[in-house]
Amino acid sequence: MALSSPISQPSYFHNITSSLFFAGGGVNGNSSNCGTNRTTTLMRSRANNNYRSKNSSLLPKIYPCSPLLRQHPNAFFSSDFNLRCGRRDSSTSNILVSVASAADVLLDEAVEQAQLPKGDTWSIHKFGGTCVGSSDRIKNVAEIIVKDESERKLVVVSAMSKVTDMMYDLINKAQSRDDSYITALDAVLEKHKLTALDLLEGDDLAGFLSSLHDDVNNLKAMLRAIHIAGHATESFSDFVVGHGELWSAQMLAAVVRKNGVDANWMDTRKVLIVTPTGSNQVDPDYLESGKRLEKWYSENPSKTIIATGFIASTPQDIPTTLKRDGSDFSAAIMGALFRAGQVTIWTDVDGVYSADPRKVSEAVILEKLSYQEAWEMSYFGANVLHPRTIIPVMRYDIPIVIRNIFNLSAPGTMICRPLVSETENGQKLESPVKGFATIDNLALVNVEGTGMAGVPGTASAIFGAVKDVGANVIMISQASSEHSVCFAVPEKEVKAVAEALEARFRQALAAGRLSQVAVIPNCSILAAVGQKMASTPGVSATLFNALAKANINVRAIAQGCSEYNITVVVRREDCIRALRAVHSRFYLSQTTIAMGIIGPGLIGGTLLDQLRDQAAVLKEKFNIDLRVMGITGSRKMLLSDKGIDLSRWRKLQSELGEKADLETFVHHVHGKHFIPNTVLVDCTADSVVASHYYEWLRRGIHVVTPNKKANSGPLEQYLKLRALQRRSYTHYFYEATVGAGLPIISTLQGLNVTGDKILRIEGIFSGTLSYIFNNFAGARAFSEVVKAAKEAGYTEPDPRDDLSGTDVARKVIILAREAGLKLELSDIPIENLVPEPLRAVTSPEEFLQQLPQFDQDLAKRRQEAEDSGEVLRYVGVVDVENRKGTVELRRYKKEDPFAQLSGSDNIIAFTTERYKKQPLIVRGPGAGAEVTAAGVFSDILRLASYLGAPS
Repeated sequence: MALSSPISQPSYFHNITSSLFFAGGGVNGNSSNCGTNRTTTLMRSRANNNYRSKNSSLLPKIYPCSPLLRQHPNAFFSSDFNLRCGRRDSSTSNILVSVASAADVLLDEAVEQAQLPKGDTWSIHKFGGTCVGSSDRIKNVAEIIVKDESERKLVVVSAMSKVTDMMYDLINKAQSRDDSYITALDAVLEKHKLTALDLLEGDDLAGFLSSLHDDVNNLKAMLRAIHIAGHATESFSDFVVGHGELWSAQMLAAVVRKNGVDANWMDTRKVLIVTPTGSNQVDPDYLESGKRLEKWYSENPSKTIIATGFIASTPQDIPTTLKRDGSDFSAAIMGALFRAGQVTIWTDVDGVYSADPRKVSEAVILEKLSYQEAWEMSYFGANVLHPRTIIPVMRYDIPIVIRNIFNLSAPGTMICRPLVSETENGQKLESPVKGFATIDNLALVNVEGTGMAGVPGTASAIFGAVKDVGANVIMISQASSEHSVCFAVPEKEVKAVAEALEARFRQALAAGRLSQVAVIPNCSILAAVGQKMASTPGVSATLFNALAKANINVRAIAQGCSEYNITVVVRREDCIRALRAVHSRFYLSQTTIAMGIIGPGLIGGTLLDQLRDQAAVLKEKFNIDLRVMGITGSRKMLLSDKGIDLSRWRKLQSELGEKADLETFVHHVHGKHFIPNTVLVDCTADSVVASHYYEWLRRGIHVVTPNKKANSGPLEQYLKLRALQRRSYTHYFYEATVGAGLPIISTLQGLNVTGDKILRIEGIFSGTLSYIFNNFAGARAFSEVVKAAKEAGYTEPDPRDDLSGTDVARKVIILAREAGLKLELSDIPIENLVPEPLRAVTSPEEFLQQLPQFDQDLAKRRQEAEDSGEVLRYVGVVDVENRKGTVELRRYKKEDPFAQLSGSDNIIAFTTERYKKQPLIVRGPGAGAEVTAAGVFSDILRLASYLGAPS
């Protein structure tokens, strides 16, 4: 006769309880009234025969109150146990009770034998707990099943969301003798009862609720036994926790039938046979499982099968589980048994990401992965599939598709065997690196010593000691010299590993054959995975180059000969930055740069507008992705996690700007996003901001600036800054400090590095003074020209800043230092064009008002020059041969290039060994916000080129 619940079969109880032990001794038990039965049973293990309780009242008692236990008592008590029944009357002898085995359930021999069809006609679906977490979601799953046009389909279903955890919690509470397990079980009952009431009706509802109540009654009796014993075996736990899948499978099958599709549900404990292997894993017995599947199908032929995930049986028919992630494994095994055309794993993400999207916000969904790639990524912690899930389907080349049940429009990720020379969208070969994964909270153990080289068995001894303490080795690295072996283990296990190694090699350490067993804590592993890495030269170079440019130090490296992955060990605090760096290099634009703009004034604001207009073109045509993550002035700053919308940056800063703080600004731009390369663009003329350059460069932040203060400041600080720049991967560009948008610094550097000898640099370096003296002709007064220049926007707010010559002197110092001269600003004699009496005047307006009083002196010098066929020009000179510099007003012949300028043009002449007879001349606009901002922009693009952008 069949039991009331198809899940409550005597053979299961009979087998699992043989491994449930209770301590007992030769004492009398107490009777208990349970319905019509008055039975008191004490059970003890033969293996614990010598145990004697000091207090008979503590002995466990089993009260078979459930209908199942009343009908089939031997389903709970194994013949491996002695059963003693006692009475209070001491004159009555103890009676040994033997309980007969329950009869096996009779099978209907009249069922027509149906042969199991195999092949591509079968489609396997797996729905996790989130997918069936509520009645609405179960309806959604049923709808997907009904709409699947596959000829045949098998659906593997997990327990409802959180139910497996609730079942484990029941066991933990019971074996901790916490009485709240009863109310916790009632909560499990109520959850499924309410779900069934919402989903089912009629006979389906009545049948399920009857079965549910019987199951819960059985569980109460079992948990009571665990509560008394204070212990539950693994087999017993597996049986209890597997009920969630049984209930969800029955409900889903009923809902599918309600939608008009004939469906049978399968208790996979009757089909899947697995052998526990230790280490919390099992091995499927495909031959026996195949036989049982044929038998099950012959009795339950159906084109739609709803099967329980997670649970199976041992060869001895003891219920067990496939452990965590077991439902995915169930689906893969079923796919192999049915030789299915495809296995679809439904989850709550759009597919497999190229990196953890919680750490890399711009991680992308991978269209395809090979079996090996998925295997490698899952080993290193990526949320793909458990490696064992891939084994069954890989054997028969069955593709696995990861899809999002909450976003059916997303195609998901397919895991399959790759095609030869497969192209991405028919256009280009995909990236050789498919994805990146990390493992945190690790420690490196380094065993080092000259006595290790050439000594057989050293590695065996090392890892034998590690095995003895039960530690898990994540990664191993050994140099070919055999001088040292390092490996990574979980940080929580490293103390035991170090102690075991020191004990094992105590003699070798004392004798000096081993120099140390060193532990390096606070480590993380970063793994790059890709099957095409093996056939693509330069992948390792690209990876390590990206890490170097992000200022990441690599502590250890490992790569197998298959080249499916490259593994590096980095400091834990560097892990996310390292992940972002390599992901950015392979998956984002070739060059993605986070930018912080300091000083959104005339030049900074113009630069932001130029970036706005050109950003899309740079990304599309040149693969350069420039993202402004922050803008700060002296009072307000605007920050963004993904990039500021430059089409309305002024409005955003006005409305959303917060109080400016330079350190907070730098920390945000450099550290609080996914982009590994950071550049700060200083568009101020502030010496305080310039004083931070060294620290920024030391932290791996690139600097671009038109600010002259750092390069013309104290010589010692300048030399320190340049030394840091030369020995690091961090870049410092300052082209716009001398000639706005003109290539003056780069030209001088090019001459230097190609071996030319610089003799003299002479130039008109001030666009303002160029404009003034280009227009200081005829009868025009000097004060009139200065006033016109200010009104045209060529001068600083106070024209004396230009006329003093200090700005030109700073440019002379910058060029002198580039040419190798160690000069201070105070070493440069400057001809100041501001009349002595006007230097202390309080306001620019008063200065301009009084300036005409001094026109006569410059008018006289102009007339003298004109009488000689010459013009006046305000120039700076670097005399490299005599190791000096000057800033002064000079006279030039009218045919000289310096005399033929117009507007605010600058001109610089380089006299070198190669260009001695005819100086190398650079000429063009040297003032104005547009050209200065363009010079800064050019430096930013030069930085992008250095970081890997195509030229």
